[in-house]
Amino acid sequence: MLGTLRFRLTAVFLAVVLVFGLVSIALAVRLFQDVTRQQSVEELRREASGLAALYAAAALRSSDEGTRAPEFAAESLELATGDELYYVGLTPFPTQRFGLTRLPRSALGGAELARDQQVIVEFTPPGESRRLIAAVQPVQLVQGTEPFGWLVVAKPEAELREEWLTLLGRLALALAVGIALAGLLFLWLSRRLTEPVRVLTRATEDVAAGRYDVEIPEARGRDEIALLSRRFRGMVDKLAEAEKLKRSFLMSVTHELRTPLTAIRGHVEAIREGVVSEPDQVQTSLEIVAAETDRLERLVGDVLDLAKLQAHRFTVRQEEVDLERVLDHAYGAFTEEARRREIDYSISGADAAPVIVSDGDRVLQVITNLLSNAFRWTPDGGRIELRLASANGVVSVDVVDSGPGVPPSQRTRIFEAFVSQDADGTGLGLPIARELAVALGGGIELSSNVGAGSRFRVVLPVVPAN
Repeated sequence: MLGTLRFRLTAVFLAVVLVFGLVSIALAVRLFQDVTRQQSVEELRREASGLAALYAAAALRSSDEGTRAPEFAAESLELATGDELYYVGLTPFPTQRFGLTRLPRSALGGAELARDQQVIVEFTPPGESRRLIAAVQPVQLVQGTEPFGWLVVAKPEAELREEWLTLLGRLALALAVGIALAGLLFLWLSRRLTEPVRVLTRATEDVAAGRYDVEIPEARGRDEIALLSRRFRGMVDKLAEAEKLKRSFLMSVTHELRTPLTAIRGHVEAIREGVVSEPDQVQTSLEIVAAETDRLERLVGDVLDLAKLQAHRFTVRQEEVDLERVLDHAYGAFTEEARRREIDYSISGADAAPVIVSDGDRVLQVITNLLSNAFRWTPDGGRIELRLASANGVVSVDVVDSGPGVPPSQRTRIFEAFVSQDADGTGLGLPIARELAVALGGGIELSSNVGAGSRFRVVLPVVPAN
């Protein structure tokens, strides 16, 4: 569980959320500290200015009218404002108590007190450990005169910290709830995201074990996982098809090899056991054995050639090839059969004999295979034509016959191994011809009319591409 992609994605996501949350909390607390401190200072400034004016007015009345100093006012004002009041300097009420706690000037930490300007200081009252922030306002009985002293309106810094801590606790609670909700949401999302990967993982294990009938859910969307799922589905389909072709190939090879071997064994045992004893019968059996042996040798050679071509282990030489001479050679190999079967057999060449760079032996093998296929399917008295043409950097060799033609449904299958309607054929001639043509840089094209013959065209480049 801890090593799964789902767990790692969730852990990374929650770590990112936590980091951003902590950074946001730190910024929020810092901003709140600045705002609350500024608001507290502004509040202290207003209170100090107003209270200093009140005490100055009370001092004037006491001086002019003989009224008593407001001794009770200090405690009431502290309760009303929530602040602490102190006084520094000469008393504005001579011989009277006015209720304010007196402080020596040195208690303000050496702060320079202005004559007619308010200042902000931080100090620790004598005999205490608390740290206070205060607004110090001069008390002037007449504007512009020398102040009697300074009224100090103070607030403990601990109160500001309590506000910050309260905010920090609420933000931490909000972060915890947010992380919990985000974790639940991402667990659900990660399951949605990783489930296709888990399905593909199980499918790969099945494919590795040789089971290709795996079920892969249809991919939705256009993301990378959906693309991977579609590509994997296509790969599995191709592997299944390749496995099917492999099994079919092995079964076909086994069948094709067993047929001549069975014939050879039957005749050899007949001769060995004396069932065939007449010289003519023995000669006939030996001829059959020789023919089946030749067939078996051709079959094994064709299978090896096809296997090498499909495995891309086939060596192709690069040499100058006189294509007209190659066609004459291929044409001459079937003239006797054409004469014997009274087939109208002809050859026509290009105006200028082309010379190409290719493997002459393989080109001859391709054309020979196509001619062999044409003679196999053309009836006696039919027509076969071999044509050569050259244009636009490519040469084409057409093998045209008057056989039964190839139905549309069979035009792809006839190039598959062991697919043949001829009992005497191996079904490897056309597949080898096509693979060779592709290996030489060209291909084979087929056009056919059922009942009117076929045309196999070999297209080769004059000079192979690098």
